[in-house]
Amino acid sequence: MSAIRLLVLGAVRQHGRAHGYQVRNDLEFWGAHEWSNAKPGSIYHALKQSAKQGLLLAHEVAPSTVGGPPRVEYELTEAGTEEYFTLLREALTSYDQKVDMLSAGIGFMVDLPRDEVVTLLEQRIGKLEQWRTSVTEYYTPEQGPGQLGHIGEIMHMWVDSADSEGRWTRGLIERIADGAYVFAGEGEPFVGVLADEEPNPFSTGPHPLDAR
Repeated sequence: MSAIRLLVLGAVRQHGRAHGYQVRNDLEFWGAHEWSNAKPGSIYHALKQSAKQGLLLAHEVAPSTVGGPPRVEYELTEAGTEEYFTLLREALTSYDQKVDMLSAGIGFMVDLPRDEVVTLLEQRIGKLEQWRTSVTEYYTPEQGPGQLGHIGEIMHMWVDSADSEGRWTRGLIERIADGAYVFAGEGEPFVGVLADEEPNPFSTGPHPLDAR
């Protein structure tokens, strides 16, 4: 699964139409450049690749403010919308992806109905529990992981990580079930995007590539 693809498609979807500068600005505002591979080059590459694959429709709209080729705005196609929701559901369900994929999924979870998100997260807990059981059943020596010397600490890390993720996921399910946040079909959800001229306090620097 690709976190950068989910992030880019989700950012474009929130705007309806967006150019590369807006997508990059939003992802930096969300801190995605710290917890994922959402670096400038990766963002622009993902936009262009998604357009080539028919997931985004590219529009040349106006000359770049820094000269060069016209600015390109992107919008999701029907295939792009389908891909976005497929990636989002996988991100909320799977337990074995990197933290960037799960983080992206949590960031866009309100695009799905509340009950579906709870169901997806419950599936994730089930997979975590199955994985934990398989680890302790097949890889724990009869006298405990300490029998493996310091290598046993790897197992401690795996099991503790699974337990921690399970606790966090159960807490999130409880908060959602208690009415936290606004999900699809419930009204206007929170949308954390910046206006075109709004300064970004988390920007990593100037954006000389805003023509893309």
